Amino acid sequence: MGSSRITYSQLLETNNLIQANADETYWLCVTRTVQESKLFPVPAYMMLSYMMAYYRYPSLLRKIEQRMSAEEIGDRARNAGIKIQNPSMGWALPGFYLLGREWLISLGLIRPQDALDDLVYLMDFWKRFQLSWHRNNGHITNKEFGHRGQFLPERTVQVFHADMYDCKAGDDLHEAAQAFMAAASQYGFLISCESRISLHNSGPYKIAEDREMIVRDFMDLSESDFPWLDGVAADVPYNNITVTMAVKDCHFYLVDDWGSFESKPEFTADKLVGVGLYTSDTLSDGYLPVAMGSREELTACFKTLTEKVKDATNKLWRRLAGWSRDQMIDAGAITYFSIVKDLAHVAGVYEVDDWMMVDERAERFRPLFNDEYSRDALVALCIGTHTSHRLSEYTMMQHSNGPQRLYSLIPYSILQGDSYTTTCGPVYPGTSCLPAKVDRYNTTRGVIGLEEYNRLAREVRPPALDPKYRHLCETWVKYHAGEPLADELYRIDQANSRLLRGKGSGLRRADVEKLRNPR
Repeated sequence: MGSSRITYSQLLETNNLIQANADETYWLCVTRTVQESKLFPVPAYMMLSYMMAYYRYPSLLRKIEQRMSAEEIGDRARNAGIKIQNPSMGWALPGFYLLGREWLISLGLIRPQDALDDLVYLMDFWKRFQLSWHRNNGHITNKEFGHRGQFLPERTVQVFHADMYDCKAGDDLHEAAQAFMAAASQYGFLISCESRISLHNSGPYKIAEDREMIVRDFMDLSESDFPWLDGVAADVPYNNITVTMAVKDCHFYLVDDWGSFESKPEFTADKLVGVGLYTSDTLSDGYLPVAMGSREELTACFKTLTEKVKDATNKLWRRLAGWSRDQMIDAGAITYFSIVKDLAHVAGVYEVDDWMMVDERAERFRPLFNDEYSRDALVALCIGTHTSHRLSEYTMMQHSNGPQRLYSLIPYSILQGDSYTTTCGPVYPGTSCLPAKVDRYNTTRGVIGLEEYNRLAREVRPPALDPKYRHLCETWVKYHAGEPLADELYRIDQANSRLLRGKGSGLRRADVEKLRNPR
């Protein structure tokens, strides 16, 4: 019998959040492209990562909140293209944990009411982060917003809009930008063990009647958290790179909680008509422009970055060629599990052993994860064919119409005396077949060690999060644009802008366009 003080209202809300995640997980899994690999045992490492998430996420989130609340981290996430966006926070934080929980339930190792405090806390953390991060659109997920990912405040979007350089198919900038994005996508795919979690798309933002802007983030590109990038990525100058993309005659009608998109008509290279380039991280004051002084400088920078990324890709291929199956499973599982690691970086409490190790409780399951079993178990988890998924024959699940539920809800009977457990316990020791992490992290403050990285993260406070400005939301700006305090707020984002520096809060979209194309 547990001793939790969870209330009826908390259970109602938690079950609602679980069900919302279940519905979206099923939809994402049956409608998105399935990635298979001839190199990495992807289903095996995914299954292992879910076990790691179940056993470690609750304790690590509590550790993070001892230093910084989920709401403040969500506020900071709007100011940087780091790995606490989608798919990491929008889906993976609850998704990985709930998939691990459901598999353990299906095996009969736990019950839906076990680790109750862990489950309620994790879903509450996720809710608070999401609402804070999404505060400009008032939703909790992209799905709730009709699969739309508009997080940024107007002041940031205006800078991106104003400072991007026009391009068209065939010109030097267009070709350089396309070549970089193709190379960086391939590199990120390999960094993340042939998965897509180093890439994120958000938007769209309407920058003209015939143009929309997508913001694309490439993350974890340089020497930072992953041991397999030590030495390999030393010459990649930025760990996180954001490319702003203006697209003409193309509407992005879907930007989902995995950070992927769909458009009508299909987005093709010839529709790209503008680009910008930025970097950011936990230690930066928002997005920092990269080579945005002139069109020629930006073109040259894209070309240089492409060569550096290609070189790092070749070096990484050579390193991976010597890996064992267990090393590949470890790297993949760690990549997936640590998808939310930047929460710890923002709070300044990141530790290698927390995020770059396989928890010994999860390690017990490794012998099960051959290719065939892992594939079948994963598919069953994602489409709901385990016995734990079955419901009354009268039930029709969203999307499938079958009598099933992807994630088990908490039984309310615990409120009248049924037994339960409160937690799966603290973080246990971990293990890894990979080389030890070198104490070298490429940041916007230079290449530093982890102790200094954590210290700086604890000290930094982005200007927009000063108590004077933190709660000046888009609704407030709507009624105070042009006033001195609103101008101060906008000038924070405009400080590094080529065209908007010092302009304040009175600009409309047409004014920004005139500054871009004066006639």
